[in-house]
Amino acid sequence: MSAPHARTRERALALYDIAQGSCATRVAGCTGRHPQTVMGWVHAYNAQGPDALGFRRTGGRPPFALRSRRRFVTPSAPPSVRPPPHP
Repeated sequence: MSAPHARTRERALALYDIAQGSCATRVAGCTGRHPQTVMGWVHAYNAQGPDALGFRRTGGRPPFALRSRRRFVTPSAPPSVRPPPHP
């Protein structure tokens, strides 16, 4: 299965397991999710189809990797423009 985001793949595989006869509680236990979360995926899929499984960032703080990357990235000048080192 290919999907642009790991959470989308997780949701699709969970629904596949349920379609194969597993229950939401068992799928939730295998994935580390709460059973109501898995049932929410099922209800969303039934109401909206496959588009409901796609992961969409809903806000909040940016992921740590993005925050730290922005903090430590500084524009660097070419060697000819850099000031000489201190004596």
